[in-house]
Amino acid sequence: MVERCSFSVGDLIDKKYRVLKNLGEGSFGLVYLVQDKQGKKYALKMLKFWEVHPEIRNKLEMRFEMEYQTGLINSPYLVQSYGRGWVSGNPYMIMEFCPNGDLNKSSNIKDLDVIARQILLGLKALHENGKVHRDLKPENVLIKEDGSAALSDFGISGDRNKRLTERNIMGKPTQLMGTYGFMPPEQVNPPSGDATVLPTTDIFSFGVMMFLLLTGELPFGKISDQNELVYYIKNVKSGNWNRRAIQDSPYYEVITRCLEPDYKRRVQSVDEVLKLLPNSNKTVVINQTSTTKPSQTPKGYMLRIMQGEEYGTTYDLMAYFYGGAHRSVPRALTIGRQDNGTHNDISIRETQSCYISRRHCTIEPDGNYFLIKDGQKVGYSWHRSTNGTYVNSTEVSEKGYYLAAGDIITIGDVKMRFEPYFIERHFT
Repeated sequence: MVERCSFSVGDLIDKKYRVLKNLGEGSFGLVYLVQDKQGKKYALKMLKFWEVHPEIRNKLEMRFEMEYQTGLINSPYLVQSYGRGWVSGNPYMIMEFCPNGDLNKSSNIKDLDVIARQILLGLKALHENGKVHRDLKPENVLIKEDGSAALSDFGISGDRNKRLTERNIMGKPTQLMGTYGFMPPEQVNPPSGDATVLPTTDIFSFGVMMFLLLTGELPFGKISDQNELVYYIKNVKSGNWNRRAIQDSPYYEVITRCLEPDYKRRVQSVDEVLKLLPNSNKTVVINQTSTTKPSQTPKGYMLRIMQGEEYGTTYDLMAYFYGGAHRSVPRALTIGRQDNGTHNDISIRETQSCYISRRHCTIEPDGNYFLIKDGQKVGYSWHRSTNGTYVNSTEVSEKGYYLAAGDIITIGDVKMRFEPYFIERHFT
């Protein structure tokens, strides 16, 4: 049973958290500053299910869960998640509290070079875990008590904008989530048949944000009404931006490379952006866990679903390569959408959308290496997927791409990480 449950200062939420302040309210949620019984302060975010039509509550809950899970990634440059629960049928989560506001409002920013690196390290942590922020802007960069930056608001991480429109409870026109001013061309107007979100989306937004922080303006013009928005989008797609405003800035090269309209020619990874930053030898503490053990020789590899309906599921590749009938010669394995009429070794569940092809990609062993190819062989012909296969930001052809530990494979909305394991396993 869903009930209205807004709170005032002094109220106790879920018998655990005392409300100290109302921090803000959005279309679907409320955010409070709260304190637990030990005196620790947190931000508590709650969805207003009492104002949401029942038919979209499940989708909102899935998005809310995705935001919570993203906050569990161990990085000092991402706002952390600490707990969750329900109050009168409304879900809430407990998050790290950053007392100095966001990048637009904070007066505690001492060094833009360091802040830029911390933002990029937050993006790096997301990308290494199969996430794309998709809504990077100054309002979603919070400043901690020590002045360091942490990314927040992961509620739409990894989704394509055309699948992020919802009719509100009054039946008004759909609204695009995210902010046009920071969107790359492929996000504003996705290419026909392309349903993939890549790290290059965030890299473009980073370039826009750095231009804004340096000049106080958006690079492609003003957006104060619908007419200006039309010209802004035209400028974004053509790469027409105010280069003269930063021509003498040490950030000129990195911003220029990030604002490339063609995502295939744009800077492809956060690591590349970090190398382009001025004063790139400045030290930034990186306290992030590694997913590999380079001192050991892997016994095998697996795919871990990092984004999608099967989040957290792992597929042991060696079981497919060598399993059954005491096979000694490894065979290729196929991956595609779960479909009763098509056989795949790994069938990916996709009920919320239809962006994975029935025969999407193939992984072939090649000695001690693994080659991923877009598409599958059907009869005597090779058939490519509809929306493409990507490794990190690179599109894979039917000729293949050699996988390395930690690589993120993207097919449609689903992201999988190629991971080693170090314990011997036996297959029958």
